[in-house]
Amino acid sequence: MDNAQDRPVSFFRFEDLRIYAKSTDYSSWLIAHLGEPTNERQRSLVSSFCHSSYDIALNIAEGSSRNKSQFEHCLKISKTAIRECIVYTAIAFQSGLFDEETCNQSREYLMELTRMIGALIISLQRGGRRRDEMDADSESAGDTTVDDLDSIDTNF
Repeated sequence: MDNAQDRPVSFFRFEDLRIYAKSTDYSSWLIAHLGEPTNERQRSLVSSFCHSSYDIALNIAEGSSRNKSQFEHCLKISKTAIRECIVYTAIAFQSGLFDEETCNQSREYLMELTRMIGALIISLQRGGRRRDEMDADSESAGDTTVDDLDSIDTNF
């Protein structure tokens, strides 16, 4: 079993987050399953779809370098990108770029990403409250930096 202590620590700590790895896996999966668009309308759909899938990981990476409240905000933007991908999944299915199985696989990926991001948001919120309770004189949770991500569980 993968033990967190056995893994080398990445210079870019967001790379240690499972949610980041899962989001890049989704983007790679998407590229492999979209195929080659045959007309301008499909090219536009594929481009927009891929852009939204990239935004999931990009916002996780960006938010991880900020304070907890900003990280939470970036995670919510990632959830918006996930909802965009749900819409693009439906359109890809309706336009014939996805068959039913691929459509369902995309939706499963996106539901899992949504659950993982939601759990990470809750973890950030709880971590902030615990810190405030432990040290009332310290800076508030919204001002606490997340630059090393040690304050949250990286199993998300």
